[in-house]
This record gives sequence, structure tokens and C-alpha cells, in this order.
Amino acid sequence: MQLHGIHHLTAITADARANYRFYTEILGLRLVKKTVNQDDVSAYHLFYADGEATPGTDLTFFEWPVPPERRGTHSITRTGFRVSGEASLAYWQARFEAHQIRHGAVHMLDGRASLDFEDHEGQRFRLVADGGAGEAFPWSRSPVPAEHQIRGLGPIEISVPDITPTERFLTLLYEMRRERSYTRPDGVEVVVFAMGEGGPGAEFHVAIEPGAPTARQGAGGVHHVAFRARDEQEYAYWVDRYKQLGLPSSGPVDRFYFRSLYVREPNGILIEIATDGPGFATDEPKESMGESLSLPPFLEKRRAEIERNLKPISA
Repeated sequence: MQLHGIHHLTAITADARANYRFYTEILGLRLVKKTVNQDDVSAYHLFYADGEATPGTDLTFFEWPVPPERRGTHSITRTGFRVSGEASLAYWQARFEAHQIRHGAVHMLDGRASLDFEDHEGQRFRLVADGGAGEAFPWSRSPVPAEHQIRGLGPIEISVPDITPTERFLTLLYEMRRERSYTRPDGVEVVVFAMGEGGPGAEFHVAIEPGAPTARQGAGGVHHVAFRARDEQEYAYWVDRYKQLGLPSSGPVDRFYFRSLYVREPNGILIEIATDGPGFATDEPKESMGESLSLPPFLEKRRAEIERNLKPISA
């Protein structure tokens, strides 16, 4: 059974308020769920997405007061965002210059027009022109014009010192296809694996960096990536597959908004499988998602305590 692409990516911020400003005011994403880390309720868990909170568009953040990430291998190193074409890349380059956002120049990489940039904490991104393929759901209240808004996630890049065990894991466990390779401008070889129907929203790029130091997670770094299972039936298949293969995993986890299953690939990178549903409109109207603190039912009895320990993220 195939996975269907990127579901979400979860990163780390040390400042939820500044994070909210950057991702809504600069990147024009919609805050679709304001909740807490279910394993650490002292920390915000913020979900940004397109106008409909479509699976495959979610970028999420844990707020932890930790030092900046030490960059290196054994880590997720760059997050792709899809935009419709080169006109959108020109728009974003001008926008980044106007707002003094660190960015590179538009360039061709792996056959696609691309634009690298970083947020205020050094979180690394790449805008990729996807040709406008598939549906898009702009957010009507975004400061970014609908035609230039971010359409979704992908590709995601990781760094490993040795690709052999990771390739075996991706191809034998997940049945990903090794499609091609390319060389980055810094000379690093990157191998492209695809799942489902393929395309940038369903690609996992593995950079081979045997000489790089080992990364240390921190603010401006990534915690994990999640791949899409469409429904409970597909999710149950992956729970069973992990069990049959004797893979040490989290076992089934109910996150209320979706079901989760976590495992580490051989180079230590955390991978989640997440279901498309039930979705973020499960406990609040779609029109007002993200405007107030949402808690899954098992945390609702602790609402007063949790709210008391969280600082507001908007004025």
C-alpha cells in the first residue's frame, strides 16, 4: 500500500507570538488550530495551513524555550512550499526584500524554479513552482493575493550521512520509488523518493552528507515530518505492518484531529503517519478555526489550568 504524500511538518519555535506574526502576516498562512502539545501542555501547538486546512498544507510548531538548532545531518533540513509558478516566485522575492527576510535568488533546482528563504529563527524553506497542478484553497483574509498564496507542502529534504539504510527503509517499508538524483549548488548529492501519484507534494529528498556534524534540535529546526494515510483502514494497515516487521514505534495514537503513528528511520529522523481526518473542524466551525484555544476532550477538564499558563499570541 502506498502513502499519499506529505501530511504535515512539525517544527520548533522559541517564541509563539513572533512565530504567529511571521506565518500569518508575512507568509499569509491561516492559523487553523491553536492548541497545545498533547504530551506537554505547557507548550503551544500551532497549525498553519491553507484556507480550508487541507491535509498536505499544514505547517505546525511546538513552542519550547530552547536554544537555536545546531545544523547538521541526521535531521530534516529544508521544508518545501508549493506556489503556482515563476510569477509567484517573483512576487515572493519582492515581498521578502520589502520585509527584509533572508532569501536567495530564484534559480532552477531539480528541474523546478525555486526560491530559498529563512524565517526569523533560521527555519529553512524553499518555494517551489509546481505549475499550478491540482486544487488550491486560498485564505480570503490573507495579506497575500490568492494567485500567489502558498498552495501546500513539499518536497521535504532530509540529511543523512549514509543513504543505504534510509533508502532500504523508504523503499521496502513505504514502497517509495527512487526516481532520480541531482546535485545542489553546494555540491551535495540529493536523491529523490516519491510516493503515491508523485509530484512535489509527494516527494522526499535525501541529501547525502557523510562529513557533516550531527544536528541538535532546537528553535529554528524541525521536529518531525508526517506522511498521509487517507482513512482509518489505511492507518490500520500501517499499524499492522509495523507490528509484523517488529519495528519499535509509538503504536496507535489518537490526536483527536487525526490518528498518528510514529517511528524513527535508521538515521534517527522521526517520521509520522497521519490520517486525513477527522480534521480541524471537528470541534469548532470552519469559519472561525484557530481563533480560540482548542483542546481535545481528554484535556478539556484542565482548560483553566492550561489557559493560565499560556501567553496570548496576538494582540
